[in-house]
Amino acid sequence: MFSFVLLGVQLLVTVVIGVYFFVQLRSGQKQQPPAKRESGREMDKLQRMRAIHLSEPLSERVRPVRFEDVVGQQQGIRALEAILCGPNPQHVIIYGPPGVGKTCAARLVLEAAKKVRGTPFAPDAPFVEMDATCVRFDERAIADPLIGSVHDPIYQGAGPLGVQGVPQPKPGAVTRAHGGVLFLDEIGELHPTQMNKLLKVLEDRKVFFESAYYNADDTAVPRHIHDIFKRGMPADFRLVAATTRGPADLPPALRSRCMEIYFRALESDEVAAIALGAAKRAGFALQEADAALVGRYATCGRDAVNIVQMAAGVAQMDGRSRIDRADVEWVVDTGHYTARPDQLAQSTDTVGRVHGLAIYGAHQGAVMDIEAVATPGTGRVTVTGIVEEEEMGVDGHRLRRKSTARGSAENVATLLRRMGYDVGRFDLHINFPGGAPVDGPSAGVAMAVAACSALTGRPADGGTALTGEVSVRGEVRGVGGVPGKVDAARRAGLRRVLIPKENYLQRFDACGIQVEPIGTLDEAIARMLAPGAMPTAPARGAQDAPRPEPLAVAKAEAGETITLATD
Repeated sequence: MFSFVLLGVQLLVTVVIGVYFFVQLRSGQKQQPPAKRESGREMDKLQRMRAIHLSEPLSERVRPVRFEDVVGQQQGIRALEAILCGPNPQHVIIYGPPGVGKTCAARLVLEAAKKVRGTPFAPDAPFVEMDATCVRFDERAIADPLIGSVHDPIYQGAGPLGVQGVPQPKPGAVTRAHGGVLFLDEIGELHPTQMNKLLKVLEDRKVFFESAYYNADDTAVPRHIHDIFKRGMPADFRLVAATTRGPADLPPALRSRCMEIYFRALESDEVAAIALGAAKRAGFALQEADAALVGRYATCGRDAVNIVQMAAGVAQMDGRSRIDRADVEWVVDTGHYTARPDQLAQSTDTVGRVHGLAIYGAHQGAVMDIEAVATPGTGRVTVTGIVEEEEMGVDGHRLRRKSTARGSAENVATLLRRMGYDVGRFDLHINFPGGAPVDGPSAGVAMAVAACSALTGRPADGGTALTGEVSVRGEVRGVGGVPGKVDAARRAGLRRVLIPKENYLQRFDACGIQVEPIGTLDEAIARMLAPGAMPTAPARGAQDAPRPEPLAVAKAEAGETITLATD
């Protein structure tokens, strides 16, 4: 009997204890900390947001996934492969206008480099992408997403190690790119302090941190933190920097550490091809003639995709699966897109007009007309359409000088007198039409030929373009940007280009246009002007020797002005 009573007491005690703990558990759940309940609600909200997906933007759907998809940059991609796809990849800077595929090309080249025999890139080598315009610079060094920083224990959120007074290094993008590629877009916008830090990392291939709270003898500091402060954080990567600026806008210290390549601006037919591909990806039909209209107004692939996407939206609202010309015209009108200038050059032989060659933007060539008019006068030379003055130098020591184009015009006037032209009896007006200011000495030979044509009345070859600096002795000297200029002449439909001998390259033989080297102005005149009376230079020292009169003199004295045909 006693045992049954004892068993009943134990059972009762067990029930009471169970009820007590059950009540305490329910009470604990009801008294859940507010922060934990708030975190739960925010997590549910975050999961609901992640369950919502919009359609993929057309710009992402047309993003290149193969080298063939990057339009118009075969030379740039080949150069990038030569730099990265080998046993000794180098840092590189890519110059080029926006929207031409610099980022996509760098990503594709890294994937190709991983498959090359002897490459130092592992199959899982990272590609870390950052935009220099978005890299926050903190003077207090609390946070540095590019280089990395030290989270000192005095800052909020230092965690358990911070409570113990241990500083904690936080890796940046240079460490996350260890063993791979760090793509830094718009590097020309990077803060100077960040730039200097980056240069140090490129040199050391590691990041060194400092902290007033670090004690090398503190046994409470974990081993890995001791190792980071003593030996640095690994940052052995290859930098691929991209910029829309020119080389002169980047620090020489950065350029000296990097190879440099150039991505060119896209031509209208290449942009049209991108527009056709974008329309196909969007599920809309687009005629080639209408795609050519997109190429005339869009300056890059990104612009072409935006025009197609907006035109497709218009067609979809009307229930059509075809993009019409009216849709494209409406988009370019409402978007205030500016049409590209017509690059086809007039090939008619004309007195006083020649085709010069120029470079603008990212080493992009262009054909420009140069006009010359000779009228009776007193030997005055007027040049319009050029930069009158330019400023050069650095802060604290700046110089203002007359433009080199103006200097070339004066060289031409002196040279013409030396060659026997009676320039003193005429006023010579040389003009660069088009509205864009021109500078540089490379138009010297073109100005001289145009002036000779105007003074003699001999038509200049309209199917030929020429470039080169001319000296007062009549020598044609080398200039920059000749490959881009030759390509511009080819695109303009010209048949021949005259360039300085020292700029001639063997590869010009297969560039699709006849390229001829010249060494003197006499050679240029002989190849550019139609046969006719030509003055000869007076003998050296014969100051009073009679000078032959140019053909245009008789016409000018009769009251006829020789002008440039503008039709």
